[in-house]
Order: sequence, then structure tokens, then C-alpha cells
Amino acid sequence: MKGEGKSRSKAAQGFPPVVDAGIETLILGSFPSVASLGKAQYYGHPQNHFWRLVGAVIAEPLPEMAYRQRLRALLKHHIGLWDIIDACAREGSLDSNIRDPRHNDFSRVTGVAKKLRRVCFNGKTAGRMEPRFIEWGFETVVLPSSSPANTMRFAEKLRQWRQIVPSQTPRRER
Repeated sequence: MKGEGKSRSKAAQGFPPVVDAGIETLILGSFPSVASLGKAQYYGHPQNHFWRLVGAVIAEPLPEMAYRQRLRALLKHHIGLWDIIDACAREGSLDSNIRDPRHNDFSRVTGVAKKLRRVCFNGKTAGRMEPRFIEWGFETVVLPSSSPANTMRFAEKLRQWRQIVPSQTPRRER
């Protein structure tokens, strides 16, 4: 049949937010990878640096913990986690393949997290939403993607990811 060679991807659904009333910082990704969706876990691809980066920043052995423990550790450090996109169609895991995105309703977070003041974006795709969060009065930081597709050296990623904790934000030279 004509057109059979190109399959259409069906819409995939993202995960609920990891938030509570104590979060002060929210890390927003774009949308879970195929591996993450398969495991039903944020940053479930074994080569994604997310858990290693955040673990180094908050001094917790996140990669060694069970998934639920990781989420509790984030909340203990007043860090929430969610994605910009709630649902989309996508072949594979690359953000460049996202089609028909439906964005999350952030009032679901701001209604719970009254102490939220800082929003960090995991990569440029999520970072496209930065202007909206600036308008809403949040401090924002666009971080290099933790994805294995981002070939930046881990040490450089970590240097920039330290900004998720305000006290670890590098001072700028004047």
C-alpha cells in the first residue's frame, strides 16, 4: 500500500509533577525519552547524566538509590521535577522529533509549591519556555541538557548544573 513506509507515531503521555509544598527550585525537562517512558521513570535512560549531576550538586548518591528514594531525596532538598510537555507525538527520543506538543498546566505546581522561586530548564528545548517563567517572576536558569545526545564533558555540565542550588551559583567577575 502507498505510504506504508512512514509510520505515524501515536501520542505519548508524560509523567505527573514531583512536587510538594516545600520545593523552592523546579527542574523542567522537555519530555521523557523512550527509555524513560518504558521504565515509567524520569531520566530512566542509563546514559542520561541527570541523576549523576543532581546527586553531585546536592551531595546525595542518587544513581545508587532506588527510583522512589531519588524522588524523596529531591523533595528533601526542596527540588521539584516535571516536564514542559504533557503529551506529544515523537519518533525516537530526540526533542527535534517532537510533534503536536501539548504543554503542561503549571498552575498544578504553583498552586502547591508556594515557596517556588527558581525554575531550571534541562536543555534548550525546555528553555524555550524561559520567557514565560521570567514574566511570572521566577528566577530562571537554562542548563545544558543531561541527555546522552549532548556531548559536552560531564565536568562542564556539572559546573553549570551547580546553579540549581542558589548558594552554589558561581559568582560573576565584575
